[in-house]
Amino acid sequence: MYKIMIVEDDAALAKALQKTISSWDYDVRCVKRFDAVSDEFREIEPHLVIMDITLPFYNGYHWCAEIRKLSKVPVMFLSSASDNMNIVMAVNMGGDDFIAKPVDGTVLVAKIQALLRRCYDMPMPVPTLSHNGITLDLGDTTVSYNGSTIELTKNEFRIMQTLLENKGKVVSRDTLMIKLWQADCYVEENTLTVNVNRLRHKLAEIGVTDLIKTKVGSGYIIER
Repeated sequence: MYKIMIVEDDAALAKALQKTISSWDYDVRCVKRFDAVSDEFREIEPHLVIMDITLPFYNGYHWCAEIRKLSKVPVMFLSSASDNMNIVMAVNMGGDDFIAKPVDGTVLVAKIQALLRRCYDMPMPVPTLSHNGITLDLGDTTVSYNGSTIELTKNEFRIMQTLLENKGKVVSRDTLMIKLWQADCYVEENTLTVNVNRLRHKLAEIGVTDLIKTKVGSGYIIER
């Protein structure tokens, strides 16, 4: 099992990242001693490091340079400061990749898999979400069922992903609107209804019917 070390002083974010990455069968450890990151690196011996730039005591660039004295392990920088200068600095200090906050879990896992595959020449599992024979491919945004596959638009994919990640629970319209808003500057409320209906029609093309149920006044649900 690959070990991943997270160097992030925002405890809530570190825990969220740990939960997301662990769900893909990685052994994820969060650094606790920000004045001794190199020591924890030696103890954990990770295959990959996710490093925030702004940290207590010393910044992520410093610790990346220290880690480079010990190992060639891939380092992915994580920061809300995603301007070109920070990206250039991250690469110049020995970083292998850069991801901006707020972090999209799907993008993060895809980047982790790509880095591990490139650095260790090992096959990585394709990230998917499945339910009753239906498979959503998180890499190429397609849905498969009984040998048939359809491609989803960006908004259809976000809706499908969110509902599958919360299957058995009602997902509010507001939550889904926020997911769509990440992709567009502004989204009218009617846009959500239109996209859900289009998604239903596409699913019906491959034989999937009555998957997404409407809870009037609440939102939508994929029942277990």
